[in-house]
Amino acid sequence: MLAALARVAPLRRAGLLSGLGGKRELWTGSPQSDTDSVKPLEGVKILDLTRVLAGPFATMNLGDLGAEVIKVERPGTGDDTRTWGPPFVGTESTYFLSVNRNKKSIAVNIKAPKGVKIIKELAAVCDVFVENYIPGKLSAMGLGYADIDKIAPHIIYCSITGYGQTGPLSQRAGYDAVASAVSGLMHITGPEDGDPVRPGVAMTDLATGLYAYGAIMAGLMQRCKTGKGLYIDCNLLSSQVACLTQVAANYLIAHKEAERWGTAHGSIVPYQAFKTKDGYLVVGAGNNQQFATMCKILNLPELTDDCKYKTNYLRVQNRKELIKILSARFKEGMTSKWLHLFEGSGIPYGPINNMKNVFAEPQVLHNDLIMEMKHPTVGKISVPGPAVRYSKFKMSEGRPPPLLGQHTTHILKEVLRYDDSAIRELLSTGVVTQHEAE
Repeated sequence: MLAALARVAPLRRAGLLSGLGGKRELWTGSPQSDTDSVKPLEGVKILDLTRVLAGPFATMNLGDLGAEVIKVERPGTGDDTRTWGPPFVGTESTYFLSVNRNKKSIAVNIKAPKGVKIIKELAAVCDVFVENYIPGKLSAMGLGYADIDKIAPHIIYCSITGYGQTGPLSQRAGYDAVASAVSGLMHITGPEDGDPVRPGVAMTDLATGLYAYGAIMAGLMQRCKTGKGLYIDCNLLSSQVACLTQVAANYLIAHKEAERWGTAHGSIVPYQAFKTKDGYLVVGAGNNQQFATMCKILNLPELTDDCKYKTNYLRVQNRKELIKILSARFKEGMTSKWLHLFEGSGIPYGPINNMKNVFAEPQVLHNDLIMEMKHPTVGKISVPGPAVRYSKFKMSEGRPPPLLGQHTTHILKEVLRYDDSAIRELLSTGVVTQHEAE
């Protein structure tokens, strides 16, 4: 790994990389040297043709690490999520605002020959090309991997689809809820005796975005070793099936069909939400010592000595009887009482928070998970910030999500070196559009 990193500098000089090279507690203060303030993806250009969530989430994470992300959008409408609401802030969808920071927007009609030409020219000077069209659609426009590879053999080309590039489902549109259903996630989500439930956020999209993000990083490292670009096939179905982990292994190895457990766990008891007088508390006992401690806190010492509950295996076998006893005890107290009693016990526990309580949670505030930015039309906005912190550099200062086509002329002029007359012609013919910030 270190040897590969050492090769980055000469590869950059050789032209394999296109550019030049807040409060987080792990930030150690003033940089010790110039290299201490360099972000991992500084100088890397990302050409982002993705829409909705999985792709934009991946490219936003790349932007947080210093990459320059050029978001390609349809003139007039832009990313689908620009219209997903309410809620809206002014004319801006909060959905769009949540996953599009640190990006520049260029509005290009990629169905027009001159629009295709612009995308190819951008690909030639970018390091990464990310798209989430149905397989074959971009190839029909002359923008598939084979087309881009001819003009930009250094490119890391990542396709994000619903089901993969080939196979019986490959031509279906990929939406999170459907992929969640087909992959089995929805089958195992919901109350034990109730209907399947869609997770509260699009976890299949988000998992795919994280897989794509990691795969792109791996692609850049591979290029450091080989000097060549590559193609990445990432899809919702594969990402979610891979994330089934032990539930899938239960079936593949032990031939045990999965069940829904609500907030509980199929293999650990107790490990679930318990209703209190005024809310819910999630508590888990992953070993016998934790179970004994939990019983002591609940003033139920007799359960520790009961032969039916001596081991986790026995507790799973006698789940219903044990949960009935524990549930009755938790209902006797307020959530705050139980939080106080479990504090410092070594038992994993926590309340079920609504959004108001999440963003008032002291640990959330300590982890600096609220990112504030000044948007050009709606003023100050707040979104969830980056989840990971690093010791040697700060994450990129959050630049607000762009207006549709906000950076069109800037990109044409500064990145592609178009002159003013060429830009005026593209604007007048509708090949591109420019949004002027007020």
